[in-house]
Amino acid sequence: MQENKSGKNWASPTGKSGGRSPRALVAMAISLASIAMFATIGTQVVANIASGTASDRDPILAVALILNIALILLGWRHHSDVSRQLATHTAETQRAKALASRDSLTGFLNRRALRREGADMLDRARKRHKTVAMFVIDLDGFKHVNDLNGHHIGDALLKSVSDRIKNAMPGNMIGARLGGDEFAVAFLFDETHPSTVDAIAEDLVDSISCPFIVEGQTIQVSASLGIARSDNDSSGIDTLMRRADIAMYAAKRQGKNRGVWFDDSMERILENRNRIEAGLREGIPNGQFVPYYEQQIDLLTGELRGFEVLARWEHPEQGTIMPDEFIPVAEETGLIGELSECVIRQALTEARGWNQSLTLAINISPVQLKDPWLAQKIIKLLTETNFPAERLEVEITETALFDNLGVAQSIINSLKNQGIRIALDDFGTGYSSLAHLRTLPFDRIKIDRSFVTSINDDSESAAIVDAITRLSGSLGLPITAEGIEDELISDRLKTLGTMNGQGWHIGKPMAIGQTRRLLAEKNMLTASSPEEQAEKALEELQRLRRAG
Repeated sequence: MQENKSGKNWASPTGKSGGRSPRALVAMAISLASIAMFATIGTQVVANIASGTASDRDPILAVALILNIALILLGWRHHSDVSRQLATHTAETQRAKALASRDSLTGFLNRRALRREGADMLDRARKRHKTVAMFVIDLDGFKHVNDLNGHHIGDALLKSVSDRIKNAMPGNMIGARLGGDEFAVAFLFDETHPSTVDAIAEDLVDSISCPFIVEGQTIQVSASLGIARSDNDSSGIDTLMRRADIAMYAAKRQGKNRGVWFDDSMERILENRNRIEAGLREGIPNGQFVPYYEQQIDLLTGELRGFEVLARWEHPEQGTIMPDEFIPVAEETGLIGELSECVIRQALTEARGWNQSLTLAINISPVQLKDPWLAQKIIKLLTETNFPAERLEVEITETALFDNLGVAQSIINSLKNQGIRIALDDFGTGYSSLAHLRTLPFDRIKIDRSFVTSINDDSESAAIVDAITRLSGSLGLPITAEGIEDELISDRLKTLGTMNGQGWHIGKPMAIGQTRRLLAEKNMLTASSPEEQAEKALEELQRLRRAG
């Protein structure tokens, strides 16, 4: 039934079951009866009237004949109306089917239709002894285009991208827009010639990377492309799409603007990544992530200057897990802020009772540097833990600055205004180090470990370390060299002048207990740890109760 604007239900011209409605059947019956009546009496009445031999009843029959003609005309009109309604209904049905299976912007199939037609393609491939190649394509930098130019430009760009996809694909392909800026393409190929697929993928990536002219603007994006192939034992279209999707994310991790084939190791990596994410969500609120402390000393005097805080995952089943396993996942999932805050809070609370000359250096992720509220969050932690701002040093990598210079400038200025010191980490590995040193108020330079560890083996590294040392001297900035792995490296650095150093030759990162023992040996614990203070308070309370 179809409902009009007044809320009443109108019968479909074809009825619910696809046949004609009762009203249409009645009209047809009347029309047929009228035509039969006209054929029976019409000829005789007209002949009698024309010859002058009409009887008394012929005028009556003539009137009936005229009414009969009127009924025929009315029936024909109704039949025409019903036919038009039927044609309109058929067209609307076809349009509804198209909308249900097609993307209105690009004309490509939608995800549901791709699954249906992709399954049919897999069946044809098996019968013809062919293989299906599945591409999943995601645009690199599309969000920036939308944010900068507006969604109408973004939509026009997507339409242009879909045209280039069609032009780059073979004629037997099926294409779909999966949503947003993600597309999928499937086509048949000879399994003995996978190079054909490589050539198509390369042409497609090259085509999309060429500039687009959209409403008079030149816009450039690239594409990350995942490739999967069906085999005779393939589990179906859903598996093929999932594998191509996994390969697409691998292409993004490898640098974007490329095509990457799926292999089984990617699936294992994804499963491990999902386990890590689940562990992060459970472990952060349960206190499984703790600070470790790496010593920073004056290389010439050996005096302890402070510690760099490093995160470790004390997993209840797997033991201590290193940060290179969980930090990338934390950054990808947006959990890095919560994780960092948890570890920094513990470190500040612990270091509050150390000798006041000791500094604490914390690392800021490039992802965190995009947060305009980062400075306020760090200042809030200092306030809550009562840790002196002048003892805190925030390390920011040069690469992070290059990606977020505007926000970084605001964050650094806010931190500096509170007395917090800022160190430029991994110096020498970025693209515009000197420009950063001129525009941002850094308090320290940290030489990247890649140069330090190879200083005695590579003349270029030695020259870079020497140049950084002389540059820092001219700017009045102190240096920390990280990655001092043996005594030979330490001795070489000492010849370059005064600087702080850290690395496994000086001391491996330590847990809180080991750090306390080291500081106790150096007589640099000015107060009991929070746990010891709580224990002493409990003992004092029990003593007072006994005395009372």
